Amino acid sequence: MTERVPQPMAYIIYYAQEKYFNHVKQFANLELDKYINDPVFQFFKAYGTLHLGQIQDAILQLENARKCHSDVSLCCLLALIYAHKICENVDRDAVLELENKLKETRKTAGINALYYAGMFLWLMGKNDKANEYIDRMLKMSNGSREGLVLKGWVYCTSDKQHAVKKSIKYLDEGIQDTTNIFGMMGKARYFMMQQNYSGALEVVNQIIVSFSGFIPAFILKMRLFLAQQDWEQTLETALRILSKDGTNIDGLQASIINELSRTGNLNAASFQLRDFIHSLETKEPQNADLHLRKIIVVSRLCGKNQQILQLIYGFIERSYTKFKSSDACFANELGYQLILQRKWKDASVWYRRAMELDESSVDALTGIIWCQVLEGKLDEAEHQLEFLKEVQQSIGKSAVLVYLQAVIASKKNKNEAVATALLNEAAELHFSALHGLPLSMEYYEKLNPMFLIEIVKEYLVFCPKQPRSPGQIVSPFLKQAAIILNPVIKAAPGMLEPLYLMAQVKYLSGELENAQGTLQRCLDLDPTSADVHLLMAQIYLSQGNFKECSHSLELGVSHNFQVRDYPLYHFIKARALNKVGDYPEAIKILKMIISLPYMKKGESKRILGTSITTNERVSIYLELAEALRLHGELHEATKIMQDAINEFSGTPEEIRITVANVDLALSKGEVEIALSMLRNITPNQPYYTEVKEKMAQIYLQIRKDKRLYIGCYCELCEQLPSPHTSLLLGDAYMNIQEPEKAVEVYEAAQRKNPLDAALARKIGQAYVKTHQYSKAINYYEVALKMSKQDFLCHDLAELLLKLKKFNKAERVLNQAMDHDSVNDLPSMMKDVKSLILLAKIYKNNKKEEVMGTLDKAIDIQLRILKRIPLEQPELIPSQKQLTSLICVQFAEQYLIEKEYAQAVKWYKDALSYTQTDSKVLLQLARLYLTQGNIESCEHHCALLLQDDNCNEIATMV
Repeated sequence: MTERVPQPMAYIIYYAQEKYFNHVKQFANLELDKYINDPVFQFFKAYGTLHLGQIQDAILQLENARKCHSDVSLCCLLALIYAHKICENVDRDAVLELENKLKETRKTAGINALYYAGMFLWLMGKNDKANEYIDRMLKMSNGSREGLVLKGWVYCTSDKQHAVKKSIKYLDEGIQDTTNIFGMMGKARYFMMQQNYSGALEVVNQIIVSFSGFIPAFILKMRLFLAQQDWEQTLETALRILSKDGTNIDGLQASIINELSRTGNLNAASFQLRDFIHSLETKEPQNADLHLRKIIVVSRLCGKNQQILQLIYGFIERSYTKFKSSDACFANELGYQLILQRKWKDASVWYRRAMELDESSVDALTGIIWCQVLEGKLDEAEHQLEFLKEVQQSIGKSAVLVYLQAVIASKKNKNEAVATALLNEAAELHFSALHGLPLSMEYYEKLNPMFLIEIVKEYLVFCPKQPRSPGQIVSPFLKQAAIILNPVIKAAPGMLEPLYLMAQVKYLSGELENAQGTLQRCLDLDPTSADVHLLMAQIYLSQGNFKECSHSLELGVSHNFQVRDYPLYHFIKARALNKVGDYPEAIKILKMIISLPYMKKGESKRILGTSITTNERVSIYLELAEALRLHGELHEATKIMQDAINEFSGTPEEIRITVANVDLALSKGEVEIALSMLRNITPNQPYYTEVKEKMAQIYLQIRKDKRLYIGCYCELCEQLPSPHTSLLLGDAYMNIQEPEKAVEVYEAAQRKNPLDAALARKIGQAYVKTHQYSKAINYYEVALKMSKQDFLCHDLAELLLKLKKFNKAERVLNQAMDHDSVNDLPSMMKDVKSLILLAKIYKNNKKEEVMGTLDKAIDIQLRILKRIPLEQPELIPSQKQLTSLICVQFAEQYLIEKEYAQAVKWYKDALSYTQTDSKVLLQLARLYLTQGNIESCEHHCALLLQDDNCNEIATMV
């Protein structure tokens, strides 16, 4: 087969694969300027022209090319048949004539003609047909290298896994001892598909060394780095591409996605988006399909930024209008873009237009239903959904449709069990499309964080509205919300809304410090976010830090004056005032909120700033009643409670008012009335568990009756048997110092849930509390074999350390760390904890091993600290605390060895992570005193004096 100049053909084939049809046409034209009438370049010029919708021009060019040379006769005939078939008015006679001509020509076709026919069919996605031509060509040519490479590509792009595995054999044979770019790109693609990224990178680097100007190799390299989630090198490669071609579409796209998903710089993304759109419109001016394919991912990651969405909408609409596409996917996408802009009526118009273009478009009908749901037309939406449910049985379920069913079940039918089961199904369906996909533009598009955010918001409707108390089980819906948000935050740590929702989930789960860490990352992205400042204030309020709560509120106002329009702002302020005893001011604010129009039934509009849920309205009434009660205005408090009962009678929140009424009765000393109110609440009503817990507390704290206290939990277990209620009963026995009975309850619960590691932990802790150490050790060992949970291993190691069984403790921890090298954060964190414990053990029995163990711990911990700001920002405070702890352990070890200079260094390092840690400041002050460094000692004592709890010790030092 005739050898060709490698780079031009490699470019043309690459861009044909990527569907950059104007690039194909341009490269072919450039080569035709050098090699006039070259039939192969003439064919590819016609190929590009055809796919740009210029069918008549393409037909003319194909006719001319096939007459010029037999090498392209077959591929031209195949292309001509395709071109005629996609004409608006198909010339059946012309097609028949061409098909007959194809049969004749195929009989006498040479090697090259078969090769280019196979290539055309492969580029058109007809792999099986392409193979027929290639096999015949290979037989005629005794295994032509070009033919082997093409066959390798055909197998590599097959949707059959066994065929993909065969491809490497043909690619290797085809490129043996050569620098065939087409073959090497195929080999790199194969390795990438097998997730052998180092192998792929090696091949790509070989191409770059041999052909330093071949931009597609850099694009593939950029995609390889992204697949490995190495954004730094992805961006570096993108910049290298843009230095060679400043308007390169893929380089610009990667740069924008970096700004949106990683750095969260929406202004920079918006600026770059204009260049990206300009590049698409100038470099691929007639390629509407490519425009849509390349721009969609940007809209999925922009966090509903209106400026970016408007640019994208305008661009898609221009492409649609200019090329008069009959493809319903354009109209469907324009509809979705308007949903993202909250323009539901306009969105519905586009979806209806899509239905006109394609009556069978499920996406269009789904979009119409979505708009109806958003507009509150739930009956219409439900009717349409019933029709689509039947269609789903034949075409498979759609995540969006299942999600819409869930929303209707939630809003119209108020059915929590049905709604949450459907939300689970929607999330599973959505994530199934991502299975096996590496991080890539396709991954980001299919991840579609904006859709997952909507699912999470629906889960939050059914979640508790106040943080979990210590000992309470975390709501399964909060757990599910976190499971959905984790991959979003991992892939797109620069998106504000998923981070904010994760902070909300952590807050409601009772993980207040983790929530603060995530909110701090939110504020780094957008210091003006009112919602973020308000949630931060709520967390400080839950922690009893009223000064910081007030500071967060005022900070929110300073960044965004509209915060003062949020009822939540005033409510948090009033609650903080209540907590510090300023009841008159709290009462004044709460009465002002209650007087606002949207506090009345039926008038709570979803307007930015003034949106308020029924739960929040109830909370405001209850807070006012509490403030009045604490201020001694019991009559007024009773009146407000009555108003609340009238306002919320018949709603699920009615029980909350009853429970609050109990506190009012107790404050009047009416214990029996309070208990009577609680007894009236039945197991099938909301908040029944909280009611029984309230009764139990009255029996224990006021009546001092342990029997009735336990009776409440026994009754709860009978009425609502579950692992959660069993745990509550066990914890109740622990609370009244009856650990033996607690163990019985825990063990009974574990027999039903043998793999529940949390239960196993409670049983172990109960044995320890009863000083049954041998039983505890045996229990932990059995539980470890069953569940392999690291926290059980750490519990066991700590117990063995306490019992001075150092060798056994060392063995337990070494077994936990006996694994291959790990790079995921959870595994690294577990190893650090194991190493810290191991260092403590070595202090007792192998002092020479302490420093080496701590060195390993700090090395892994510093790698963790480098990664968490982007991957898990909520862990920043706790991980800094842990790093400080390791530094302190180093300092203590150097103190033992009397190496004071090293001890000072490590204490200072500890303070760099926890600046106000009074224990470290005190140790450092004492160390300076020991060294005779009075000035430094006084400086650290002055810092300690700022902490009221350390005044006495600091003064003494």
